[in-house]
Amino acid sequence: MSAPTGIAPRASYPAQLLAVSGRALAQLVRTPSHSRRAEAARKLARHSLWLSMAGAALVIALMVAFDQTEIQLMPARGTPSLWSIRILTDFGKDEYVLSVLAVALVAVALVAAGMHGTRRTLLLGLGTRLQFLFLSVAVPVLVAEILKYLIGRGRPFVGGKANPFNFIPFEGTGAYASLPSGHAVTAFALAFAVSALWPRLRVFIFTYAIVILLTRLVLLAHHPSDVVAGALVGMVGAMAVRYWFAARRLSFAIRADGTIVALPDAVPGRLKRVARGASAP
Repeated sequence: MSAPTGIAPRASYPAQLLAVSGRALAQLVRTPSHSRRAEAARKLARHSLWLSMAGAALVIALMVAFDQTEIQLMPARGTPSLWSIRILTDFGKDEYVLSVLAVALVAVALVAAGMHGTRRTLLLGLGTRLQFLFLSVAVPVLVAEILKYLIGRGRPFVGGKANPFNFIPFEGTGAYASLPSGHAVTAFALAFAVSALWPRLRVFIFTYAIVILLTRLVLLAHHPSDVVAGALVGMVGAMAVRYWFAARRLSFAIRADGTIVALPDAVPGRLKRVARGASAP
């Protein structure tokens, strides 16, 4: 029996998945369209400059006056009683955080490809927010890896003594990859990104970031100046990614004074209905 004329056949699931994925990637590189993006760019540049200057001054002060004292007060590296801290610190590892976000992105794409209309729109909105979280962590992590290689600061007690000025630029090994702290970059980039989307979670997510920062000090993985530098890189990087999304009208709006604010999230009840629809036969 032939299909009714004038009705286009629905695309196959693989074609839908390809279309959803293509649109998700294309929206990230499309031409900026927000009329207030210039104001937001100026505000970003101003805030980034002041934050970087204050952060750099604090890093230098810690390096000169506090790093050596602090690492000498910490328990010896490998102390058995620190096993719980070693587990906790992994929650700030960039590979783990980015892997979780990547899996969530793939899951949203797989489910959204099988939906249509409002349900797909709601899930794609969630997908855009996940893209923002992923890139907010991935971009500063990449910058931090470059800085680690260029700076080449030795981790605490590398070389046999507490020397906060042990630098071998371009050395490229883990022993000389102390500045900035990668865990601090990841934790504070994620904290900024989550709080930018959902301000009510600000206290919780920044508490998480501070805890991760402290674990790096207790485990003698970093000097205090390393974790401060990591927090700075993570937050400035996430701020730049937020501007990128706002300039393309993705998840964020720009006010007249250049302030970037999150667009309203999906109504929880509607998301629950979408979830039920995804699991229904």
